[in-house]
Amino acid sequence: MGFNFNTAPSIISAPGAIARLGEIAQGKLGARVLVVTDPGLVKLGVIARGLEALEKAGVACAIFDQVEADPPDHCVLAAAKAASDFDATGVIGFGGGSSLDVAKLAALLAKSPQALTDAYGVGRARGPRLPLVLVPTTAGTGSEATAVAVVTTGAAEKMGVVSPTILPDVALLDPELTLGLPPHATAVTGVDAMVHAIEAFTSINPNNSPISRTLAREALALLGANIRTAVMRGDDLSAREAMLNGSLLAGMAFANASVGAVHALAYPLGGHFHLSHGLTNALVLSHVLRFNMSACAPAYAELAPIVFADAPQGSVEARANFFVEAMAELCAELGVPLRLRDTGVPQDSLPMLARDAMNQTRLLVNNPRVVTEADALAIYEAAY
Repeated sequence: MGFNFNTAPSIISAPGAIARLGEIAQGKLGARVLVVTDPGLVKLGVIARGLEALEKAGVACAIFDQVEADPPDHCVLAAAKAASDFDATGVIGFGGGSSLDVAKLAALLAKSPQALTDAYGVGRARGPRLPLVLVPTTAGTGSEATAVAVVTTGAAEKMGVVSPTILPDVALLDPELTLGLPPHATAVTGVDAMVHAIEAFTSINPNNSPISRTLAREALALLGANIRTAVMRGDDLSAREAMLNGSLLAGMAFANASVGAVHALAYPLGGHFHLSHGLTNALVLSHVLRFNMSACAPAYAELAPIVFADAPQGSVEARANFFVEAMAELCAELGVPLRLRDTGVPQDSLPMLARDAMNQTRLLVNNPRVVTEADALAIYEAAY
């Protein structure tokens, strides 16, 4: 059976790579660049080295620093307007997944006559777009190598733009930019990357391929071996580099194989209660893994020794069960909350969350086991 595999055409990953941003901009982006980021990164000075490199290269910059977590559609439209008003010749996304997603869509909408609402869905973004460079500052979303951007519409619903058109021209990874990430943020973004790899590996999407599964395995090897060190000793550059590369590989995997029920159930939690995406994935992860066990035991058994050096040698069932429980124990060890009640989610909201999860058909079709609304409610109740 055939498949397609798309990713960023150029990936640069090295400590100190941000110093090359000016050179890259000169070659790819032109003389006027919009930098899309969030106010926290500006305040902390994380983007300063990138701006310095652009200035040295003679590249004029405007900064759009109003990106919010789970970016709403008005944020995307404001960024696109900023690019147009500046007559930008290119766009740089600098930050976590929210900033990178907004940068993708700003580059698209500033150049294309297409409306944002017409781009939602799979393969509907037509382009053209402005040249685009993405610089992640967290090791989690892998957005720098995905053809996906997620937008919050209305009060809480999340919509995705999925198209190779929004893949960046260059993904620039510098682990030095992640050294200041606090332990909790390191933990939840790292778990997010692991979820991407697990769901890509087990996806029933027809485009799940030997390439995406290989990338998912390698991502989990890097993430599993380094996430504890990155959380506990955040100044360990080697661990930070491994996490960033693991996140990249997981992003490449799920961008082509897609994700499933973990993400489908996580999205309503983020939309309604403004919890971080990595945290919402962690909250439902072990419960979705248990739900999928009847369809995924061989896959979980295969992944167990890749992620956990102490995985047992026993039967497929024993190894699969170990994997599911060990993932929950890893989240707990990293200090990630495991119960919805501990994050302020009220119990009477669970039926609403289950209904909203059913709207994520783009994701649920990839899950190895069919999820009904009753199943979703049972998973939320187990997570409560």
